[in-house]
Amino acid sequence: QVQLVESAGGSVQTGGSLELACTVSPATYNLYSLGWFRQAPGKEREGVAVIDNDGTRYADSVKGRFTISIGDARASLHLQMNNLKPDDTGMYYCAADDRPWQGWPLDENGFGYWGQGTQVTVSS
Repeated sequence: QVQLVESAGGSVQTGGSLELACTVSPATYNLYSLGWFRQAPGKEREGVAVIDNDGTRYADSVKGRFTISIGDARASLHLQMNNLKPDDTGMYYCAADDRPWQGWPLDENGFGYWGQGTQVTVSS
């Protein structure tokens, strides 16, 4: 059984940076797609970034500011977030599946494994 455990998020001011980490056990070798989703208060959960063997894809709202990556030994997933904005505030979730992700925007139903979520707050 795959388990995803996210590190704590945090609170920053506009323009600040945060890195989210998600420990994946067992390691990601048998997983095809790994991604980050977020849910702002009163809004639906949305895909932020995804990574697979072919590369990465980002939501337009975070392109150029966020970077998704897989850590050493493929045992973790990371999201480096720079130049944060108040609109980036929300609960962030890491997600994974052993199938290819299907189209953009990311369909959360295409990810069978989820972390517990971590809060990111960006103040103006």
